[in-house]
Amino acid sequence: MKLSDFKFEIPKKLISLYPPENRDESRLMVIHRDTGKIEHRVFKDIIEYFGEGDVFVTNNTKVFPARLYGNKEKTGAKIEVFLLRELNQELRLWDVLVDPARKIRVGNKLYFGDSDLVAEVIDNTTSRGRTIRFLFDGTDEEFYKTIDTLGETPILKEFIERDVVDSDRERYQTIFAQHVGAVAAPTAGLHFTPHLLKRLEIKGVEVSPITLHIGLGTFRQVDVEDLTKHKMDSENYDIPQETVELVNKALDAKKRVVAVGTTSLKTIESSVTANGRLKSSSGWTDKFIIPPYEFKIANALITNFHLPESTLLMTASAFGGYDLIMKAYQEGIKENYKFFSYGDAMLIL
Repeated sequence: MKLSDFKFEIPKKLISLYPPENRDESRLMVIHRDTGKIEHRVFKDIIEYFGEGDVFVTNNTKVFPARLYGNKEKTGAKIEVFLLRELNQELRLWDVLVDPARKIRVGNKLYFGDSDLVAEVIDNTTSRGRTIRFLFDGTDEEFYKTIDTLGETPILKEFIERDVVDSDRERYQTIFAQHVGAVAAPTAGLHFTPHLLKRLEIKGVEVSPITLHIGLGTFRQVDVEDLTKHKMDSENYDIPQETVELVNKALDAKKRVVAVGTTSLKTIESSVTANGRLKSSSGWTDKFIIPPYEFKIANALITNFHLPESTLLMTASAFGGYDLIMKAYQEGIKENYKFFSYGDAMLIL
């Protein structure tokens, strides 16, 4: 498929700037692949579609406050530093993006607020990318606490055009969040509440985690028309044995295995045995799922409404079928569904 196959217009008013008051009261579009039927529901209605023995696979990555603001040594110029990944814990080396990049060269030092945190730029990686070394005298625990205090919730301002507010720290985090490492939330999970989970549990639905630490590469613009030439950034993942056993038991019993988000979907499809079952593993995945694709593990998907030409939309289209998903998106625009991280949800059966 080509990049232009995923090009369409979304009215700016449909990109949700804030989450709904209650997580599970966002809208839910339900798409039936077997019949092409499309239903319009509320997210908490999702329990009506599942029952005993079905398994929801959730991503328990935790977003850390990855956006820092520092001042350049001597000039005092304000510099945004977006933490991408920790390269070496002992040396406190990090892969980051800086803005404005033209002002930041190897050897520059940055000072962060009134804290003892200082960073030195030691390498250029891409046009905006740098490798920095944090200079900090405290313990690792004190270092991470300082980052947590100084950092800002990394909502993607290119799409959500507003300042970060205090409530984002809680609302841009799923209730499953456990393992710190993501710079963006697995947004399908944002719709769940403890009460909804309890209701699913009462129906006999199992909820089991994987971990995929989402990087900015998931949102990086695709700039090649031939999608087979697009290279995804690698992201760190872990699939525990307990999840493997629950998922394979559900597959053997012909029950639903529901990927909660394209990140969960990508992760479980990255670790499949020769006979089409999930296997426990950990490491890095750069899997890029586009139509056509034969899914081995998941047979249902919960996802958000994604932006045109995004890798997330391409993966959802591979799962739901390109024609049906494009039709659903046009209906979603017509029915004023909200798009992107704080937007509405889609269930593909």
